[in-house]
Amino acid sequence: MSGEKRKKAGVPAKAKEVQFEFSAAPGSHVFVAGTFNDWNPAMNPMKDNPDSGHYKVSLKLPPGRHEYRFIVDGVWSSDPNCPESVVNEFGAANSVIQV
Repeated sequence: MSGEKRKKAGVPAKAKEVQFEFSAAPGSHVFVAGTFNDWNPAMNPMKDNPDSGHYKVSLKLPPGRHEYRFIVDGVWSSDPNCPESVVNEFGAANSVIQV
């Protein structure tokens, strides 16, 4: 059954696991927030691969376009490795991912 027919039948589209990665000083508090979690800066903490400064988290996201940013010790940052971004209402860049 095509995705179009599935939507019409009321069956939700399948979520896809997406891995977010960010580099910051070891011991930092790093989170990801975006349209997928109502921009909640504390909902999705990222884990440091033992004190390496390389933070990761995998989230299941529904198909579609999602904007996001990282929060490092309370400071919002764009994803330097994401090729697509849009300017948000605060004049900063939100990173964009298509699932």
